[in-house]
Amino acid sequence: MRGRDSEQGSGVVEFTWLVILLLVPLVYLLLAVFEVQRASYGAAAASRAAGRAFVLAPDQATGYMRAESAARVALSDQGVDAGAASVQVSCDPAPDQCLTPGSTITVLVTVQQPVPLTPDVFGGSTPTIRVASTHAEPYGTFREARP
Repeated sequence: MRGRDSEQGSGVVEFTWLVILLLVPLVYLLLAVFEVQRASYGAAAASRAAGRAFVLAPDQATGYMRAESAARVALSDQGVDAGAASVQVSCDPAPDQCLTPGSTITVLVTVQQPVPLTPDVFGGSTPTIRVASTHAEPYGTFREARP
């Protein structure tokens, strides 16, 4: 009987250790997935907003500035650091005539989202996950050409 009493309460200890060993990595994995999802939503919203801002601009130079600003606002709306993002605008068929009827403006937004809860012990830069989104915005065939 004495050996049976010495085992009393060990189930709680084992359960606690299993919860710590299994639940902590699961919670960390969920946090990382949520951060990547936030960056993905931000990049998609930023590429769409930048494309619309470029198409509605009065000229091509203003279009680049408005596309950059619209992308930064859309990223900050999702809580993504706009400093870790790059916005690239390209035009097809002629890169120097983006706002002509029949052209297509393509916006690529790339975000380097840092992995959550990583200390600076691993070096000068924290590990990141790259998320990118592309949006193509047509400049209508029946629109007036802009400079």
